[in-house]
Amino acid sequence: MAIMSGCPGAASLHGTPTLTEKTCPECGREIEIFSVDAYVQCECGFVAYNDAQSCVKWCKHARECVGDEIYERLTEVRK
Repeated sequence: MAIMSGCPGAASLHGTPTLTEKTCPECGREIEIFSVDAYVQCECGFVAYNDAQSCVKWCKHARECVGDEIYERLTEVRK
């Protein structure tokens, strides 16, 4: 459970993940990305990042708010 349960930025990170579709700017295919994913790779190789998770990158309470597992997943560096 989130310490900052009232945080609007973390609302989509708890409970059932939501699915968003983006259009790949490289090939035009639809890319499906879940609210708990930091990024997904299109079939063509383009990497789409989850814009909704930006608060995790700057908020000093992010780890406490979303928990260690989600925090690590959303802040992982692309290899």
